[in-house]
Amino acid sequence: MTQFQLPAVPSLSRSTVDREEPARTDAARLAKLWATGRVVLVDRKGRTPVRADMTELSTRPATGDLPPEAMLLGELDGVGYWAMPTDEELTEGVAAPDRSWGLWSGARSEDGEQWHDLRTTGALLSDTAAGLFTTAVALTNWHAKAGFCANCGSRVERVNAGWATHCTGCGREEYPRTDPAVICLIHNGVGENGSEVLLARQPIWPPARYSVLAGFVEAGESLEACVAREVREEVGIEVTDIRYLGSQPWPFPRSIMVGFAAVAVDRTAPLIPADGEIEEPRWVTRAEVRAALAKDRPNLKLPGGTSIAYQMIKGWAEADQDLS
Repeated sequence: MTQFQLPAVPSLSRSTVDREEPARTDAARLAKLWATGRVVLVDRKGRTPVRADMTELSTRPATGDLPPEAMLLGELDGVGYWAMPTDEELTEGVAAPDRSWGLWSGARSEDGEQWHDLRTTGALLSDTAAGLFTTAVALTNWHAKAGFCANCGSRVERVNAGWATHCTGCGREEYPRTDPAVICLIHNGVGENGSEVLLARQPIWPPARYSVLAGFVEAGESLEACVAREVREEVGIEVTDIRYLGSQPWPFPRSIMVGFAAVAVDRTAPLIPADGEIEEPRWVTRAEVRAALAKDRPNLKLPGGTSIAYQMIKGWAEADQDLS
């Protein structure tokens, strides 16, 4: 027996373009990349137009002069990929391709093209499309909240093809921020990978929706210490054997999820949910999780394929089948 791992690269960790950091300050290179460019549009709700099969983005050709709001995503096969914010008028209420959370709907443009959120399409998109959309949303979200200097309060201007801002007052440069968060699958330690997993639901989630525990890393805190603290605070138990599984960007608005596995010190210890954060924690068997993954357990609904939580739960469920 071996310890379980993620069964695949998390959906939003996939990328194929060359991010080419030196190109961001090379005017001639930027001009060439814009001339051959394709543009990923992102609306105020973080949606972009997608093709009918939901595997590719519906990008636009770059036209005219390079605009200051354009953000370079990277290059692939001689084509420059850019992101641009848009205020295009859309008709709301289009059903999302992945309705597992039931929280984000799509929209339709006048010509019938569908626009969807990264959370509902990430697992369906190709590697290239997923990487482009993830980076586009991350940069767009950052710029939407970083219009003024944190040092002096003056307005900032975009530089480095959207990868930095320059303060018009004090000259301070600022770069996109990423907030680290841990997400941890806890099992009961029976055998190498446990026979039960600890899942929980937040009060704001749809009925029967459960996932693994997660929380933000505090200043001066290691990732492993954050895992132990968050588990203790959210469900009142201690964990050991904390080990790394993988990571995934989660630009909502600017996180990276760092995945871990851990073992409960005492499976029989009472679960004490954090008031206002956790509505119900519960231990779930491998057979129950496998049934939920097969959509055969209506009282246990799991995260969609875009999230790293799905890969963590799936990896655990597929391990040591004989234990269940």
